[in-house]
Amino acid sequence: MGGRTRSRLKLFPRAIVNRWLKSRRAPIHPARILVAHNLLLGDTLMLAPLFAKLRQTYPQAEISTTVKPAFLALFKERPYGVRALAYDPRRPETVEALLADTGYDMALIPGDNRYAWLAAALGSRWIRAFAEDRPSLKSAAVDETVAYPAAPAAWSDMNGLLAAGTLPQPYAVGDWPSPPCEPFTLPQQPYAVLHTGASTPLKHWPAEQWRQLARWLAGQGIQPVWSTGPGEGAMLADWVEDGQPSYPGNLRLEQVWHLVANARLLVCPDTGVSHLGKLTGTPTVTLFGPGAADVHGAGEYWRNMPYRAVTVTPFPCRDQHVLFGRQISWVRRCGRSTQECGEPRCMQAITLDSVQTAIGQVL
Repeated sequence: MGGRTRSRLKLFPRAIVNRWLKSRRAPIHPARILVAHNLLLGDTLMLAPLFAKLRQTYPQAEISTTVKPAFLALFKERPYGVRALAYDPRRPETVEALLADTGYDMALIPGDNRYAWLAAALGSRWIRAFAEDRPSLKSAAVDETVAYPAAPAAWSDMNGLLAAGTLPQPYAVGDWPSPPCEPFTLPQQPYAVLHTGASTPLKHWPAEQWRQLARWLAGQGIQPVWSTGPGEGAMLADWVEDGQPSYPGNLRLEQVWHLVANARLLVCPDTGVSHLGKLTGTPTVTLFGPGAADVHGAGEYWRNMPYRAVTVTPFPCRDQHVLFGRQISWVRRCGRSTQECGEPRCMQAITLDSVQTAIGQVL
């Protein structure tokens, strides 16, 4: 029996009992709030506006959120007073730890509504989630749904719709405190982090473009520093020139935070590291190919941060309207796999000149 199946067997009986045998009503002054999800790094960091709004609306509440164990370090200093709880559906021991601390007045479900069942198993008395997730069984444990906006908005700002109250103040550096980390050797200042990795090859910018950008930055007096995620370091083997520093996936996530925080500039594809730049206030240029810059860019909450999205819009095959399983008419993105798309033409279309122009704007 796999770990995911064992986790479900622990959760579903409790969820069913809690949903249909216990009273359910919307709380006016919730004392304990849960944000339940299993999001990737970037989407997890894009919950910051929701955390800020919850803290502003319920200043005395205990606010907890589930996160992948690998991301716990970023919550070490409890940003917005939020307590992070390790959760991996493939690891039953994380479910057992969650079940030892149940009883929430309200739970909010960003993203996939299947995690409403997790919230129900943890004794959440009222569960609010976004509407129109499919299949409908995912939402059977949801008490109240919220519609996605009818006009374009950043997903980070959309998350705030799950909470009552007024909009939070725009992000200021320090609102999400820097996590502690083990010492490591930082490059000499000033330097630019060129983070080349991404969750799919369809987000990779061509190698020669990266090389030319590195040479141009060096000519501007900014040392290029190469970075990738774990398991992606091989791509740098032929890219690093003239003894340029590189971190080929060998840093812990909290160390990557400090690498970015001390940088003069961050350039990267639309990936989780780009959101670290927004949190640290590092001038950031994000290259959007398959992804939608209006959905995963700065939005309103990070509007004061030095950030630019570089993309080619419109792009003919960025034509899908799906976001977390919902059909949203104004969304224009591409979620195709490498089997469906042979090469990242949307990334290849991004010119060096457009990236240089964006760098000039944020610097």
